[in-house]
Amino acid sequence: MRIVLVGPPGAGKGTQAAFLAKNLSIPHISTGDLFRANISQGTDLGKQAKAYMDAGDLVPDEVTIGMAKDRMEQPDAVNGFLLDGFPRNVSQAQALDEMLQAAGMKLDAVLDLEVEEDEVVKRIAGRRICRNDSSHVFHVTYAPPKAEGVCDTCGGELYQRGDDSEATVRNRLEVYHTQTEPIIDYYKAQGLLVTIPALGEVADVTKRAMDALKK
Repeated sequence: MRIVLVGPPGAGKGTQAAFLAKNLSIPHISTGDLFRANISQGTDLGKQAKAYMDAGDLVPDEVTIGMAKDRMEQPDAVNGFLLDGFPRNVSQAQALDEMLQAAGMKLDAVLDLEVEEDEVVKRIAGRRICRNDSSHVFHVTYAPPKAEGVCDTCGGELYQRGDDSEATVRNRLEVYHTQTEPIIDYYKAQGLLVTIPALGEVADVTKRAMDALKK
């Protein structure tokens, strides 16, 4: 299957992508991983992306599209893939359609993880990270530490990252609404969109998505 996963920040795309890709035996292709891999390997596209990022500029669509194209042409993606974070806007969605058409392929579904904006803010702004080990993550509501501000695992101080503040989260949501949300209508017009309520346990959301794909 060839699937695109969309949804606002905090909808759980990365978590769901990993579970769905495993269940469907297809590679999970995330924009973040593409950028890291290309930059660490020193590819031409990676060098271009790094130059823009170092200057504090957005990486142009053509660089992102080039990275995605290279990754989708790898042997493990021949029988399908799950795209997470790409396409990010309508022009990238159109480029993806053209790429697949040229290869005699097409998308099977676009999964839209739906979650209320206030819930997104609550999820992200409530995160607390351990200063000693960033893999120790807590949440003031959903996974609170035993002692406020103290990591259960190592006793380190818990803090809120700057990009997890409510103001930053709301700004990220505004960018999502402006740039990415239009692709939902784009794919709905093609009859590819499947909306999945993203509230509840991770396993329940995965089951909803798998049931929808089977249909």
